[in-house]
Amino acid sequence: MTTTEAPGLTEAAAAAVEAARDHLLGLQSAEGWWKAELETNVTMDAEDLLLRQFLGIRTDAETAAAARWIRSQQRADGTWANFYGGPPDPSTTIEAYVALRLAGDAPGDEHMRRAAAYAREAGGIEGSRVFTRIWLALFGQWSWDDLPVMPPELMFLPSRVPLNVYSWACWARQTIVPLTVLGSLRPVRSLPFDLPELRAGRRPARKATGWGRAFNALDRFLHVYEKRPVAPLRKAALRRAAEWIVARQEADGCWGGIQPPWVYSLMALSLLGYDLDHPVMKRGLAGLDRFTIEDGKGRRLEACQSPVWDTVLAMNALSDAGAPAGDPALLRAARWVVGEEIRGPGDWSVRRPDLPPGGWAFEFDNDLYPDTDDTAEAILALRRSGLPEARGPIDRAVRWMAGMASRDGGFAAFDADNTQELCTKLPFCDFGAVIDPPSADVTAHVVEALAKEGHAESPVTKRAVVWLLKAQEADGSWFGRWGANHVYGTGGAVPALIAAGVRPDKPPIRRAVAWLEHHQNPDGGWGEDLRSYDDPAWIGRGTSTPSQTAWALLALLAAGERSPAVEAGVRWLVDHQRPDGTWDEDQFTGTGFPGDFYINYHLYRLVFPISALGRYLGRDR
Repeated sequence: MTTTEAPGLTEAAAAAVEAARDHLLGLQSAEGWWKAELETNVTMDAEDLLLRQFLGIRTDAETAAAARWIRSQQRADGTWANFYGGPPDPSTTIEAYVALRLAGDAPGDEHMRRAAAYAREAGGIEGSRVFTRIWLALFGQWSWDDLPVMPPELMFLPSRVPLNVYSWACWARQTIVPLTVLGSLRPVRSLPFDLPELRAGRRPARKATGWGRAFNALDRFLHVYEKRPVAPLRKAALRRAAEWIVARQEADGCWGGIQPPWVYSLMALSLLGYDLDHPVMKRGLAGLDRFTIEDGKGRRLEACQSPVWDTVLAMNALSDAGAPAGDPALLRAARWVVGEEIRGPGDWSVRRPDLPPGGWAFEFDNDLYPDTDDTAEAILALRRSGLPEARGPIDRAVRWMAGMASRDGGFAAFDADNTQELCTKLPFCDFGAVIDPPSADVTAHVVEALAKEGHAESPVTKRAVVWLLKAQEADGSWFGRWGANHVYGTGGAVPALIAAGVRPDKPPIRRAVAWLEHHQNPDGGWGEDLRSYDDPAWIGRGTSTPSQTAWALLALLAAGERSPAVEAGVRWLVDHQRPDGTWDEDQFTGTGFPGDFYINYHLYRLVFPISALGRYLGRDR
């Protein structure tokens, strides 16, 4: 579709993309990478203080700084949410409250009274999620007897047996293994206070049907077994768990590059006799400092860091904005990315033992867990960089990525065929995604990378395209697993299908275009509230944001649109740009666990608008 361009829009877009490009270049490190803050919610900071309390290393200075940040995130009603502007979350509020009690805030303080009142009304400790009650059990504020059991004997289940550790998504298995140690040894550390003000006095009825009832019965049996486990078997299981945990510590001291397995692994190893001077513990604790931000707002812990992801997105943005192959910034970044290539096996090898390694992970140090999403974007970035020595890593990455296709033709992020839904039925699993099935956004990125590398006609790509077409929603959109939400999924799927040879006039593309145009905000931008994961009424609806507006534009431009909708979206980006060349974006547009855990990637507000404006201007190559 074509239309007459609004007067002056090309010039305004060109000025905007140049200012944004200059800002982005100013953020590049001397080593070549980009990394912006990865913002989540205050449970990271509360649990950091509780970890330090558990290990006996919490300091007054750390506590005061973390408390300052936690207080700054509390809303007027006394609650904390899991994302900007989101609904109050009972478990997050409870964990934040406990952390502030550690900092000396009194139950009678007004902000604490409001928080406790909400927590009680929302079901209190009794109604909080399992992970919150585990933290409270560690400090005698909840009974271990009233938590679901995950025995360490799980370590002995072969990989072909349901509910073995490799049935779980990589982030879940890394968390569950140390939790089996904690649940077996049942430690209780002291707190200088109790928490009667957070008790609701009633336990919510948790109804279960089908497999849920069966697993509840299994849990009752395991509670009996926990009272008298087979001693030699339990000892061997704990030893196996410890070996598994230690073998998966990364070079920087982390586990998987993410907070949950990191903190639980440190506590589990401490209970198993690893003192704080042990090299594994020293690396683990020192590594947390690298994930800690301390500034005038307080002290906060990133749940994860995204330098590879940020860097390859920045490279693609610069290329979209017209940076030629051989550009010095692209070459510096490409050399760094090539140096981050993963050349060894990891947990993914359990399902693909004969597949040679390759590809990239999300973080600085996460060599056991490369993912197809980062790998696809890295391929797209490196192939345009002009770095001759990138060809070998690209070829190895293409081979590895293609080999990670699941049986149904789609692609998940970290594993192949990680689809055992039995895992989701366990009483233990009331928070976060615990399996890693194929998703539309990841499959789309893989398809685009394979197609751009000349593999559009390969059987792997064709099967992935079919998977992607089948995954299209009835309304014409695609679900977004790792970004919010249908705007993200659709923004990735349309360019991928076009790259793979689907013509813009075909029904799937026309339905996607119609969906995007229908969900454009009156101000010209696009936005989708994270509540869309729980409430379909929010799908495609929300405050306009720079990143989501850019995602919609990337899809429309790939479909060949030069319509009033495109012009309005470009105008929105131009009009909302800051004087320094970037954009404001308080909203969280990244997804960790749909419905539970969300991310504000601070670089999204810059790289995606650059890509969209660059492609609008026809500068991409």
